[in-house]
Amino acid sequence: MSLVADIQTKPLTATLHYLKRGSEKPTRYVEEPPPGVPQWNGIDDPREIPIADARGRERDFTLDRNGFQLVRSPSRVGDFYAPEEVERIYYSEVETLLRDTLGVSRVKIFDHTVRNAARAGAREPARRVHNDHTVNSAPRRVRDHLGEEAPELLKRRFGIVNVWRPIRGPVQDSPLALCDARTFTDGDLIASDLVYRHLRGETSSVEYKPGHRWYYFSDMQPDEALLIRVHDSAADGRARLSFHTSFENPLAVGAPPRESIEVRALVFF
Repeated sequence: MSLVADIQTKPLTATLHYLKRGSEKPTRYVEEPPPGVPQWNGIDDPREIPIADARGRERDFTLDRNGFQLVRSPSRVGDFYAPEEVERIYYSEVETLLRDTLGVSRVKIFDHTVRNAARAGAREPARRVHNDHTVNSAPRRVRDHLGEEAPELLKRRFGIVNVWRPIRGPVQDSPLALCDARTFTDGDLIASDLVYRHLRGETSSVEYKPGHRWYYFSDMQPDEALLIRVHDSAADGRARLSFHTSFENPLAVGAPPRESIEVRALVFF
């Protein structure tokens, strides 16, 4: 059963930006890099990739099987560009959504990002195939945000989930493509540094493999949210992550710039 009634699927082919594996660790400076150091030393590897439209098959995709899941999730937030309102109302909504959907015992939201290429202060959609963390940086998040509790919490299953939502719909410009976790291995990931002024984080870039299978949900609306598995410590056969990217939609040239919000949360089982 589709979450959106009477909609035709829109499969397409688009350029996705993978990364070539090189001799140096890929490093991106969010702000000005040191003198003589490039802002980004990664080697772009653009590929023309078929992307299937998962409309009409929403229930076929789950976090445990595919690493992503679409849910119906209306919000009471009036202005997603107001950080105080997002933190006061939306964080609570996301926590409830994650508890109800995943059955977790604890949720710790640690940041959010608003994207709109046409608005000052908002970030543009990311065009690089990536995952937000690595097996090393995920537990570091627990230590960073939960301090003395971290050693005990890390003894049991935990994860990181990205909750991605349109601010306005339908999303046609720069939709989000997601790779089915059953079609890649950890060997496809390339640990990459993300350097801020006072912090060096680690994310995963991705090496192209022909077996990767990509999906998107066409024309997403603000009452829908994508749950994306960034990390799961369980090693029992379930999907431990999925990688994703925005892409230039060849079926919607000239569409209004995408407006979206993503919230990242630690979850404990």
